[in-house]
Amino acid sequence: MNFTDEQIVSLVTSYFWPFIRIAAFIAVVPVFGARIVPTRIRMLIAIALTIVIVPILPPPAAIDPLGVDGMLITMAQVMIGLAMGFAVKLIFSAIETGGHIMAQTMGLGFAQMNDPANGVTVPVVSQFYIIMATLLFLALNGHLVVIDVLAESFTMLPVSMQGISPDGIWVLIEWSSWIFTGAVLMSLPVVVALLLINIAFGVMMRAAPQLNVFAVGFPLTLTFGFIFMWASLGIFLPQFNSLFEHALMTVGNMLSAR
Repeated sequence: MNFTDEQIVSLVTSYFWPFIRIAAFIAVVPVFGARIVPTRIRMLIAIALTIVIVPILPPPAAIDPLGVDGMLITMAQVMIGLAMGFAVKLIFSAIETGGHIMAQTMGLGFAQMNDPANGVTVPVVSQFYIIMATLLFLALNGHLVVIDVLAESFTMLPVSMQGISPDGIWVLIEWSSWIFTGAVLMSLPVVVALLLINIAFGVMMRAAPQLNVFAVGFPLTLTFGFIFMWASLGIFLPQFNSLFEHALMTVGNMLSAR
């Protein structure tokens, strides 16, 4: 069998550039991009998704991957994959920030532990919510949804030298503000309840100054903090679902912005 240079280049590029976008996405997106997932496993997942997705894509232009145009296309695919994965990862960043706010309010800010998924030190309360969010992400088939969004991205923004537009980048920047908005919405019930408890402590100290606020206040604040966390678990699923839907909408708006 004889193959021309154009056929070989077309075959290589038809898999190479989609693989670059998929690999960049897998490296950042939650669960798949966690530090505890070995690099070889990520590469195997990226290769498997490339083999599945490429046959449904239109054939790309026969451009030399080592040429200037090929390098620009490669950079564009890396930027698209990283931006999409980063938009989804912001959900877990918002949850981590909300847990940090609750930990500081409860007096557990000093209780730190290593987060194996991100390789950083976070409060124990944040780690609890991150684990619960990861389980919800898998239980709701979030990993399948993000793979479907990744496949749809090749239709919305085909492989070419055109990357994410400036308007699309601005959409991603606006979505990043939800780190603080989502964190406040998640931690607000616990923070408000503990604020009322602290106000009650202040009134009690004025009425009985001989009481030691550190000996009495800290255990009660910690106890009521756990009680309020348990009581607010019922609204965590709707909040997580809302953040996840906003992240998917952001990805769609980012890719479709011109």
